[in-house]
Formats: sequence, structure tokens, C-alpha cells
Amino acid sequence: MTTIEGESATDLRVVGKSLPKVDAVGKLIGLTAYADDIELPNTLFCKLLRSHHPHARIISIDTSPALAMEGVVAVITQDDLPVKYGIMPTSEDEHGLEGEKVRFVGDPVAAVAAVDEETALAACRAIKVEYQPLEAIESIEHALLPPSDEPIQDYAGPGNIHRAGALEFGEVDEGFAKSNYIREDVFFYEGNTHLPMEQHSATATYVGDQLTLWSSTQNPHYVHRAMAKVFEMPMSHVRVIAAPHGGGFGGKADPFSHEVAVCKLAMITGRPVKCTLTREEVFYTHRGRHPVLMWVRTGVSEDGKIQAMHFRTALDGGAYGSYGPASMLYTGALQPTTYNIPAYRFEGVRVFTNKAPCGPKRGHGTPQPRFALELHLDKIAEDIGLDPVELRRRNFVKPYTRTINHLRITSCGLEEATEQVIEASGFLRRKKSLGHGMGFAISSYMCGAGLPIYWNKLPHSECIVQVNRGGVSLYCGATDIGQGSDTVLATVAAEELGLWPSDIRIFSGDTGLAPVDLGSYSSRVTFMAGNAALQAAHEMREILVNAVAEKMECSPSEVTVGEGKIGEMTFEEAANLAQEKLGVLSTRGSYAPPKNIGGRFKASGVGPSPAYSYSAAVVDLDADPYSGEIQLNKVWIAHDIGRPINSLTVRGQVEGGVYMGLGEALMEAQLYRHGLHKVPSMLDYKSLTFMDMPEVETYLVETIDLEGPYGAKEVGQGPLLPVIPAVASAVHDALGVWVDEVPITPDKIMRALDARAKGREGRYGPKSFPAIPYPTIVKVPPFDASSSSF
Repeated sequence: MTTIEGESATDLRVVGKSLPKVDAVGKLIGLTAYADDIELPNTLFCKLLRSHHPHARIISIDTSPALAMEGVVAVITQDDLPVKYGIMPTSEDEHGLEGEKVRFVGDPVAAVAAVDEETALAACRAIKVEYQPLEAIESIEHALLPPSDEPIQDYAGPGNIHRAGALEFGEVDEGFAKSNYIREDVFFYEGNTHLPMEQHSATATYVGDQLTLWSSTQNPHYVHRAMAKVFEMPMSHVRVIAAPHGGGFGGKADPFSHEVAVCKLAMITGRPVKCTLTREEVFYTHRGRHPVLMWVRTGVSEDGKIQAMHFRTALDGGAYGSYGPASMLYTGALQPTTYNIPAYRFEGVRVFTNKAPCGPKRGHGTPQPRFALELHLDKIAEDIGLDPVELRRRNFVKPYTRTINHLRITSCGLEEATEQVIEASGFLRRKKSLGHGMGFAISSYMCGAGLPIYWNKLPHSECIVQVNRGGVSLYCGATDIGQGSDTVLATVAAEELGLWPSDIRIFSGDTGLAPVDLGSYSSRVTFMAGNAALQAAHEMREILVNAVAEKMECSPSEVTVGEGKIGEMTFEEAANLAQEKLGVLSTRGSYAPPKNIGGRFKASGVGPSPAYSYSAAVVDLDADPYSGEIQLNKVWIAHDIGRPINSLTVRGQVEGGVYMGLGEALMEAQLYRHGLHKVPSMLDYKSLTFMDMPEVETYLVETIDLEGPYGAKEVGQGPLLPVIPAVASAVHDALGVWVDEVPITPDKIMRALDARAKGREGRYGPKSFPAIPYPTIVKVPPFDASSSSF
């Protein structure tokens, strides 16, 4: 894979360089201890009994046969875990174990602690559960109908609707009235799952009054809060340690039933308790990409400028709330961060179904509408005879502006990213030939959510830098889930202190050691934790520089920092000098997003971010007109990174996003039949292998964001988004048919070709959008420019 980096006029020592990750050696030689590697003395093993019904009342649970078995130490049910929890305060609808009703196949109803996994599994099978089956809801359309017996969740309504919203910015009807051309389309994006290499695993101990949980979690702080709530304990008596990760992608961002179960069983038995999910259980735990049905209507002027847009979404949320309210709003919030839309109306709804609950997956509610919007604009461009690249360029947002829905745009490399991939791929010079196509798409993503999951005015990220006898330690609650966030924090601190990243010892993801960070989601760690680390390191630098300046009898401005030295002293000598004078050397940094980055209307908390990254992609492929099979040839992708902290890890993240995007575009789907997951294994659930992966040419666009740490922005999630619509666009370029549904499989392509051959529209996708009882539209007043500089 080829990577071409933009030139950077900087004299920074380590920021922007291609350096190894600080945790690379342990992972390379196999000494990194993941969650499943943790096994404490006298450990018991936990297994969960899961429902085989998609929707049913629980009449009774008899655990006595399991308790009578040799080697079984404890069995628990909902009676032992009566307190509900949930990641979103507005949707706390989960028990650690369900005792009244199950809502999907895989819902846990009991947990066993035994001397080994085999005994625990046998004990689960011995538990007798009597169920009363209820109607199973398996689709968005079904969920919108009045339930025949009872809704999936008691607080849902009407019917099985979880959350709904309707907002209007600007005069949408007027915008359509003055449009020269109006088009509407319907799209569907099937749900898919994270497929991390590492399965979920957790181990708990309870000693005295201290509960400790080791888990493969992305969000130790939120799990910490959930455990304190469930067990009605002070947070000071709960410690959550995020073990090194073998992949997360959002799938380990919720608090989970196995974490609750091992904690309770440890409290009951007084022994360590461990639970590692099987691969099949990971599929049922899920919290992956929502299936989303979308309708979009756009009016443009004669020269292709957008006049108005109306976007509707319907999300299949599965059985529980998870991050659902935010996911629903995200399907509408970020369209205006790429295009200047002067009038915008969004209506969204999330419904409950009897499937594994959906939640956040890489991009969290934004890949689905991005797929729909980019294809929709391709179709408009074709209809009005305008090049699809030119249509987009005429509507690009500009740096340092406000969107129609009040979001603040700072640095924006959209034009530069587009120019890079268009020129490198020769997209505008491509020649038409049957079976060969190229597709282009763009996207944007956040650098962290502007608000936390639960309301508070506290910092979103906090760091502590401590220097002791010359050694530097950095403590932060952020979790490295493979994206390299520990390396980012070490690099930021090293740059400020004149050291190498390998000189900084990182202690992260431990609520007992590190200050709070809200976790690894929404691409927030580089920007937010990076700024906190920068502040803490800068304060430490000033302490050391001042101590050396006093010793040298010079001004602090005359003391140079770099190459492991502070002035004429080694770093260790400078640290010892400062410690002689001050004692403990410890500094702190914190970060909270600016308050003026979004609106002040209801539901305005979803969408604001301190900055947005931008991506552009071109996909080259061959599509066989006789079989529908696709051969990927090459992908060109450019990403507005602001400034890379470590260009090696940035490239890895960009190419990883391309890989995941291609899998979602072509084959990945979490499908159900009669409540059962059709493909709950890595043999059946299809994802790209290295044999399928094409060449990727990556361009890093440096816009140097004024508020990012050393100008950096996100890279973890943004590069995935344009890849999926670019694939669909390339298929159309190759064969002249539209597949308006993800994944784009050979059978769908052949059905579109067959429809065209029979004189119908050459298209495969949803035929209509259902009538949905959206709430009354809330008209939001225009942004008050006097309240902000832009």
C-alpha cells in the first residue's frame, strides 16, 4: 500500500514522524496481557444462560438443578440484580439478567460461577426456564404497526417506537419552491457488526469493600458509573481497569451483562470470577451498526447549488436503548457539515425490534446517511448533466463558518482532499467501458462529541504528568483499543518535554489510577485527551525550565528544550534539580469543548464537535455484467488530519477504515430469520480477507486546526465513510445500474440488470418509505451570528 504525505513546514521533533507505537514490543513478542489472559488465583468461571426465544414472558426460573451440581459455587438471576442500567440516562432499560421478559435470542437470564467453564456451561443447561412466547418484531415496518400483544419495551410508544425527532432549519418549503430541479430517493443500509479479533472478557474481585473489574471495555468511566449504580455502591469503592484491547470499533462501548454478572458473583463467592464470551455470544452481544431506511429529497438551482433538503430516517434499534437516541439524531446531524444546505429538514425515528440491540459502530449513525446522500447527489448530477465532482464542489462548506443547524466549522480540508484523489486517480479523465467503473464520494466526521453521555459541566478529559527521579509518567483515563491513543499521548508529552515517546510511561484506562476520560468513542481521544496531555506536559516543561534558568542565572526564554536536555542539563538532572526545590513534580491538564460550537435548541447536543475532519475517496473496480461479481482494483483516499501526531499510526487508521468500509459495502450483514441470527460465526459472517483487499493510496491533508493538539484532528472513524458510497457509485459507472442498498452483493446487481433488461428502472433497493408518525416539526431560528466570531 502506497502512502503519500503532504509536506509539513514544521520543526517539531517527534510530532508527525513515523515512529513505532509505544506498546509495540509487548504486542510483537506476545507478552501483552489481554482481558482473557487475566487469571487470578482461585478464579471461578462464569457462563450465562441465554434465551432461545426472541420475545417471551418468563414464567419461572428453577436454578436448583444447577446449584446441586458438583463444582457449581453460585447461580444468580434478576432477583440478585434488580437495578436497571443503560449507557444513556434516558434509556436505562437493561438488567444484568432478565427475569420478567426476554427481548431477543441471546438475552441473558441467569449466570453460573463454577470451578471451570465446562461445569458452568453444563449448569446453565440444567437450569429450567418456563417461557410464554410473545409476538416477535423483526423489521422497521413491523415495529411501526400496533403490537398484537405488548410492546418490546414498556416505555416505548406509540407501538414500538423508541425515540423520534423532527427539526427544520431555514425555510425548506421556500427552498423547494425556488428549485429548478427536485429529486427524491429511498435507500437502505443493512446492519452489520464490529467483528473484533478479541472477544469480550471480564474478571472481577471483591475484597473487603472494594470491587475491581478488569474488562475489555472502551469506556472504563461509563462502566465505572454503571457498576456503582447497579450495586448501589459509592464510586470510590469501584475500580474498573480497561485491559489492553484486541479491537473495539464501538462494540465494547456499553456496559454489558457479563461485566455485571462477574462482579455480583465475585461479591457473593468472595473469589475472583471470570467470563469470556464465545464468538457466537459476541454476535448476540452486538451493539453494532443500525439497519437504517432513508428517504431524501433535494432541490437544486439551475447551476446545481442546493436550495433545500429533506431527510428522513428510520432505524432498527434491536431490543434495548443503548446509544440509540444519539444514533437516531446522528443520522441527520452531519449532512450540513459537508455541504452548504441553506434550508434543511430532518425527521428521524428509532424503533425496537426483537433482535440483538444496536449501538455505536465506527462512525456511529453517520455511514448510513452518508451512503444515501452521496448516491443521491450522484443521481442529481446525472439528471442535470453536471459532473458529480463539480456538483459537490459547488456546494462544499467553507472553513470557519456555521452550518444551517448551528454547527461550528473550523479548519476544513475538503477541497484539498478532493483535489488530491481526483488528480491522482485520473477520475475526470476516466474512459467509459462496460464492466469497469470508478466512484467518488466525500465525508466528514467529528473530533469527539461536544457533550458527555450524562449531563455535567466537568472536563471531558483529564491527564496528570508526573516526573520522579527523571522518569516521566502520564496518567489518563483514555483507553487504547488498538488505534494508538497511548502513542498519541506519549508523543504529545514527549514533544513538549524534549524527549522521545518511548521515554514516557503511559498509565491509561484505570479508574483507580488515572483521572477521568470519557472513553474511546466518537474519535475524541486525539483531540480531547491530546489537549489535556499537552496542557499537563506544558506546565511540567515550565517547571523544569524555570528551575534550570534559575540555576543558570538566565531568562527562561533562553533555556532550550530538546534532545533529552533542558538547557545544558540532561532531563534527569533538570528533574532532580526541580524536585530538590519543589518536592513532588506533578502537573495536570484538562479539556472541555468550547461552549459555542453548537445550537441551544432541544436535541442540539448531538452533532457539535470542537472540529471536523474531512475525507475524499475514489474507488476503482471491475463488475462482471454476467455474474455481478466485483473485483476491487484500487482505492485513493485523502484525509484532512489537521496534523498527524504519528503519521505511521495515521496511515494504519486510514487504511483500516478503508478495509472496514469495503467490507460493509460488499458483504457484511447481521441478518436474522425468526429471531435467530443467521450467521453468528466467523465462518458464515463474511468480511474481507487480505486476498480481497486492493491497493490503497493514502494522502494526508494538513490543515493545522488551531484548537487541536499541535493542530491535530481525528482519523479513527472518518476515512470509513466515503468508501461505501464510492463503491456503489463505481458499480453504477461500470454497469449503469444503481444498487441503493448495502451490502452490494452480486445477486442485487443482477436483479438491477434484469430490471433494466425488462424495460424497468435499472435499480435494486427499497421501493418506498413507510408512513411514520414523526412528531411535530420544531422550527429552529437561524444562528445568531452576534453570539460568535463565526
